[in-house]
Amino acid sequence: MKDNSDQKNMNFSQLSKDEKSYLKQKIQGSVYRYILRKRSLKFVSGAAAAAVVIFFSVSIFNRVMPNSSDLENFAKAQKDQSSNGHVNLILSDKKNIEIAEDNSTIAYSNSGQNVKIGTSKLVSQETLEQKDIVYNTLIVPYGKRSEIVLADGSKVWLNSGSKLIFPAVFLGEKREVYLEGEAIFEVTHNKEQAFVVKTDKQNIEVLGTIFNVSNYPEDNNIYTVLKSGSIQLSYKNNSILHTTEHIQISPNTLVTYNKKDQAIATDTVVVDKYFSWRDGIFIFKNDSLKSIMKKIARYYNVEIVINDQNLANQTFSGYLDVKESIENVMETIKETETSRFEYHLSKNNQLIIN
Repeated sequence: MKDNSDQKNMNFSQLSKDEKSYLKQKIQGSVYRYILRKRSLKFVSGAAAAAVVIFFSVSIFNRVMPNSSDLENFAKAQKDQSSNGHVNLILSDKKNIEIAEDNSTIAYSNSGQNVKIGTSKLVSQETLEQKDIVYNTLIVPYGKRSEIVLADGSKVWLNSGSKLIFPAVFLGEKREVYLEGEAIFEVTHNKEQAFVVKTDKQNIEVLGTIFNVSNYPEDNNIYTVLKSGSIQLSYKNNSILHTTEHIQISPNTLVTYNKKDQAIATDTVVVDKYFSWRDGIFIFKNDSLKSIMKKIARYYNVEIVINDQNLANQTFSGYLDVKESIENVMETIKETETSRFEYHLSKNNQLIIN
């Protein structure tokens, strides 16, 4: 008996690497088939218990991955809209109103049926279609800004290159709007009807407060800054199930959501610099020249190229009055920079910095 065992051990040790691998796969396959037979028996004997588990799993999945709302579905269908260089307000009947002013003002009546544009123009729309919510879209191209008063009295300032989708009149349990780009929200308090700002990556829920959201498609991050009040920010994390996380934010807090990593970072900040563009002022504190130029490019609707990487990474602190021409703004930056640079504005609306 001993001799046979030794003979078997000797034969195994003499197997080639490929033969050993094949033998290992056969053993693992046998174990796997045995486990499957055991599971099948358990499933047959415990069908009722299994049904409970399946029902519970479906319930969890539905909570983790909720269906898109009507607003989000509407927003997805509007992605290819173009503003043609003007501020565009698109009403429920698809009427497209072009607004030529660089800084336009729009105000909705309580019913949403009447819309005042500027100081004199008044348009109307039907706000109820088969008892469904009627959505309007405000598109603000690069080089323009707009201020809008929604039907509930909330004010929204849209920065250059932004889009806001909103109901003509708020119905239901929540006041929901959809933002692409950057906007400052001054929300009318209503404890019975929370105000929700939706983006493609996160939701912000408030009752009444002032905050800024920056969500440009070309940026890697979404920035949310709270000036007063309180907001709850919801976002999908980077776990396998992409579960929804919630974070409560207090004033003077900057929340940065990384779109790629699906991760959140918070910081305490001086909030003025995130709201000053509403008044035509840019405030910078140790910001790189390339980040400053990105904001200026959006504000003036120009393409800016910095041909020196060291210069692009240099930091700048100060105030810029962007109500002035872009040439005056560039001269202000030159005067305060430690290293001089030259620039020129080409005929194809491209500003080159050397």
